[in-house]
Amino acid sequence: MSAEPHPNVARPIPLRERLIFALDVPDLAGAKKLVGTLGDSVSFYKIGLELATSPHYFELLRWLIDDGKRVFTDLKLYDIPATVGAAVRQLRDSGASFLTVHGDRAIMEAAAKEKGAELRVLAVTVLTSIAEADLKDMGVTTSVGELVELRARLAVASGCDGVIASGLEAARLRAALGPRALIVTPGIRPASAPGVDGRGGDDQRRVVTPRRAFEAGADHIVVGRPIRDAADPRRAAAEIQTEIAAFFR
Repeated sequence: MSAEPHPNVARPIPLRERLIFALDVPDLAGAKKLVGTLGDSVSFYKIGLELATSPHYFELLRWLIDDGKRVFTDLKLYDIPATVGAAVRQLRDSGASFLTVHGDRAIMEAAAKEKGAELRVLAVTVLTSIAEADLKDMGVTTSVGELVELRARLAVASGCDGVIASGLEAARLRAALGPRALIVTPGIRPASAPGVDGRGGDDQRRVVTPRRAFEAGADHIVVGRPIRDAADPRRAAAEIQTEIAAFFR
């Protein structure tokens, strides 16, 4: 498929790379088996904390890259700035395309300083498992949308390439950040799933459909369980790819 520019985004992105699959499995063997099952229906993979606590995280990263895949290292780095900067230096030549950090100014600045030319640093705004009531429990008086925008503006000002944010806030962020900032949207559920466009049926509470995420200006969507737990994961991924292609046609 050809690269098509999103109406709200300056740079073109190959259509098949719009979908990022969350490779949330416990071990290397399971990850490789699932990648084999998905075949050419997925070309961009997110590997996160579950695999990071296995002994084979970087072996899997290299295996995916050698197989022609793009990789999103979803590690949500959070530590003192010097430690985060050192960790980013270790990752910047790994071949990974994206890396996540938490939205603290000093952390984001340290990560941006060390990311190099190829690695894109994305700041986590507010996790899609968090709702308004959870913010109140934390003593946060602003709304989810206000907090997401505040952190997103700070991320771009700190040198990050973009943000991780729910599709419920993507339109607001695209308007606030302009066309060049990356917006990567997790918490994606098919239109047939219960509770989409607001509330998920699991721990993802601020969720949207693929179409709504892209209509709002997202660059990429991250999909995990709806593909991984499907009776036919390859078919589930292919159906989402077809939906993406139809939207950008």
